[in-house]
Amino acid sequence: MNPEFSVSLMCMDFLDIKHQIEVLDQNIDGYHIDIMDGHYCKNITLSPDFMRACARVAKKPMDVHLMTTNPNDWIDACAEAGAALISPHAETINTDCFRTLNHIRDVGCKAGITLNPATPLSECRHYLNRIDVLTLMTVDVGFAGQPFITEMLAKIAEAKRLREENNWHYKIMIDGSCNKKTFHQLYEAGADVFILGTSGLFSLAPDLQAACGKMKQQFAEETGVVL
Repeated sequence: MNPEFSVSLMCMDFLDIKHQIEVLDQNIDGYHIDIMDGHYCKNITLSPDFMRACARVAKKPMDVHLMTTNPNDWIDACAEAGAALISPHAETINTDCFRTLNHIRDVGCKAGITLNPATPLSECRHYLNRIDVLTLMTVDVGFAGQPFITEMLAKIAEAKRLREENNWHYKIMIDGSCNKKTFHQLYEAGADVFILGTSGLFSLAPDLQAACGKMKQQFAEETGVVL
């Protein structure tokens, strides 16, 4: 499986959205949309309205990360705004996880699930066979720029092992501090999709096209995989 890259749009320059998306379309595989309700985590970021604006320009799919206390309140709106994948947190759907995953598929989206760093894989063991993407947080939810939690490498390796042993099909997506310092460790542990934010992309060069080139170079140098 070739590595994929999804860009966290909460880290972009909001004064230059159209141009940045046009550049990113040429360089990455998708867009990561963080939706926070200010309750599940103490921040408020993007929204379905923002997604609708981006969808007028973006040619790559949008994956939605629901950091919300009541994710079912957001699924229809995100699907209507153009989401290709919707991933609620496992911690928020324990009472209705199967209904929630069915809801996501019923509105025409792929179904994902996200785990906080302290949440074990056993929390979602009984529905890993039903998801398309497993997102593992390698920082605590809520804010960009946090330090990488090294204990998550074992969790990534466990997710890969479970997938292989059971012939499941989910991709392993990593959210948090994906950059030159962590690319090698994450790739070796089993990561398939890397979410890029400030440290992994936007801070690498003032010009976004140059930053994309530098990111690809750094990934190749650290992993041996030429993009």
